[in-house]
Amino acid sequence: MPSTTATRPDPARWRILGVTLAVGFMSLLDVTIVNIALPSMRSGLDTTPATIQWVVSGYALTFGLMLVTGGRLGDAFGRRRLMLIGLTGFVLASAACGLAPTAEWLIAARLLQGVSAGLLSPQNTGIIQQFFDGDERGRAFGLFGFTVAVSSAIGPLVGGLILAVAGTDDGWRWIFLVNVPIGLALLVAISRIVPGRQQQGRGDPRLDLVGSALVGLTVILLLLPVVALESGRPMALLLLVLAPVAGWAFVRWELRLARREGAPLLDVDLLRRTPGYGNGIVVGTLYFTGFTGVFLVTSIFLQDGLGYDALAAALVMTPFAVGAAVSAPAAGRLVARWGRRITVRALSVMMSGLLVLALVVPYVDDRQLLWLWMGIPLLVSGLGGGGVISPNFTLTLAQVPPRMGGAAGGALQTGQRVGSSIGAALLVTVYQLTLGTDATDPAVALRAALLAALVLLSAALAAAWWDLRRR
Repeated sequence: MPSTTATRPDPARWRILGVTLAVGFMSLLDVTIVNIALPSMRSGLDTTPATIQWVVSGYALTFGLMLVTGGRLGDAFGRRRLMLIGLTGFVLASAACGLAPTAEWLIAARLLQGVSAGLLSPQNTGIIQQFFDGDERGRAFGLFGFTVAVSSAIGPLVGGLILAVAGTDDGWRWIFLVNVPIGLALLVAISRIVPGRQQQGRGDPRLDLVGSALVGLTVILLLLPVVALESGRPMALLLLVLAPVAGWAFVRWELRLARREGAPLLDVDLLRRTPGYGNGIVVGTLYFTGFTGVFLVTSIFLQDGLGYDALAAALVMTPFAVGAAVSAPAAGRLVARWGRRITVRALSVMMSGLLVLALVVPYVDDRQLLWLWMGIPLLVSGLGGGGVISPNFTLTLAQVPPRMGGAAGGALQTGQRVGSSIGAALLVTVYQLTLGTDATDPAVALRAALLAALVLLSAALAAAWWDLRRR
């Protein structure tokens, strides 16, 4: 369905996009930037690995919890208002994280930070749906894909640089405190540049509280077992059995509400009647399940296995970010011409790079040349990875009505966040189990984790190929 902005494009649309992408970059960067600082946090706060893992997992949990609801609130009450509320909460939570006197304080602040990020992130896709159409929408999603790919990949490098400058004792605090001045500047930019609700159009102000509760319960039942597994509580995996039940109840409630001409949180009929939407969620979820954990296990391999410091480990992984930065905008421009073919080809390129990395690393004896043997396959993987995210957003949301752009985009990103959490836990588990059987060679454990990632990415490739054949 074409956007109403197709005939009268807003002359400030690219400036609006730039501000919202800067906000999105900051919130997404905080997903991976803390991974490299976990040892520093653990020693600085004198706590256990299981406790400090909640700094990562808690953020992912509340981030995913709020995405669909945050998107719906933006659709209904205006994206600028939600961005101002979300960014204010994010800045305050970042300050609380940086000043945290105890691990419990830090975890509580990270939970609030995740809630705030969940309010912010879906406004990006909603604004693209609202202000861009046709080929311009593909270019806008290309820049959004660039933001997602690069923020995820460059997080360890930024964290390593901050630790190198500020020191390993309290340097981790500046990973959070740096958000405060940046966030305050962005609050001013949002107030001046992003249009208010009148320019957006009036959305339905009715809120689906039951739907919000059910989708929140579904996300918790998916993510909480992963968090508990990382904390050494495998019995929590039994909660996964209840997740499909909660998901089914959510779908049934939303369909019932739509039949009664209510205001559903998410029009689930989009899955059936909107070409490419359901498949795009599957592709995105499977891709992030296989892709996100690669950074975590590679960082563990370089630091714990080989003794690299945080900055050196981050520099080894930087070629992925470089490759993604090159390919994501180009993929956004090409998606209108190539369609789903670009996703299939990009996934194939990315998987080729990871396969070479898995095969080569165990046989590299010269540790001084390891960065080269890892850097080239990671660069190839980044070139492929950058070509997956932005086309998938474009193809998934292409025919979603702008009035549902925030909620629909939030559902897509919820799948990504759930996939990221599950994939990271799975790959770390594979790495640790393999290391336990061959403790003298962490490279073998890295190879096992990368092969597990390739299995997951193969499922994403199969879903993309099926959609290509159907189209």
